[in-house]
Amino acid sequence: MPRSRSLFVTETLPDSLGSLAQLADTVHRYGKLYVRYSEGPASDRDGSVDTESGLTLPGLSVNPLHAQAWWTRPFEDWLARQVCQYRELSEKNPDRFAWVLSGTETGRGPDNEPLLRAVVPIARLEDQLLDEAARRYESRFHAGHGPED
Repeated sequence: MPRSRSLFVTETLPDSLGSLAQLADTVHRYGKLYVRYSEGPASDRDGSVDTESGLTLPGLSVNPLHAQAWWTRPFEDWLARQVCQYRELSEKNPDRFAWVLSGTETGRGPDNEPLLRAVVPIARLEDQLLDEAARRYESRFHAGHGPED
C-alpha cells in the first residue's frame, strides 16, 4: 500500500478534557472516537510500528472509545476501561500522553486493534481525567484479572 505524506488531516490538538463526563459528551457528539497514548500528533506522522516484527502499520494503532452494542453497563465504565488499557505507556515514558482522535479505520493491528488514517485530533486527556478513570476502573472491574486468575 503506498504511503501518503501524512496520516493526518491536521496535526493540531485543539482541546483538552478533564473529566469522564466531558469525554462521554465528546464521544456522543462525534459518534466514533478513539484514544491513543503517544508523544502527540506531530510525532505520529509516520504511523505506528509493530514492535515485535518491526513492520510499519498502515495506520495509527488506537483503542475505541465508542461502546459496542453488547455493552450494558454505564458508558463511563466503558470509557474508564478503554482509557486505562494502555496507560502504562505514559508511565513508562512521561513524554507520552493520552489523546482522543477520529479517523477512518483501514485495518487491524497485530493485537486486533483498529488502525486509523485520515486522523483528526480532538482533545488531550488531562491527568485528572486519567486519575478519575483509574479510580473507576479499579473500583468497578476485576482489573488485570483473566480467565486463569
